[in-house]
Amino acid sequence: QVQLVESGGGLVQAGGSLSLSCAASGRTFSNYVMGWFRQAPGKEREFVAALRRGGGSVYYAYYAGSVKARFTIFGDNAKNTLYLQMNSLKPEDTAVYYCAASSGSDYSERQYDYDYWGQGTQVTVSS
Repeated sequence: QVQLVESGGGLVQAGGSLSLSCAASGRTFSNYVMGWFRQAPGKEREFVAALRRGGGSVYYAYYAGSVKARFTIFGDNAKNTLYLQMNSLKPEDTAVYYCAASSGSDYSERQYDYDYWGQGTQVTVSS
């Protein structure tokens, strides 16, 4: 099992940046496919980005079209922590952001493929 705790959310103006962290404990996060999801009020939870370990030290990143080129997902194995760097933020990025871990072998954009979830962190982007 793995326990996930997000941090780093807050209020930022449009065009600004935020960095989210997801500290993993219990097992090394590199053993999982790690993902970020978000849920805006009145909307379903949606995929944001995922990180999958390839062979050796190679990792593959995947992004939703709405955040590609603005967001970057990466991890720090020494700290067992996953990050989401968010740049050029827009009001439509406002949501609760969740970190998740999947025991599957490939990345997925479906929330139901993820086994472990953090409690979420609020990101609010003002116009």
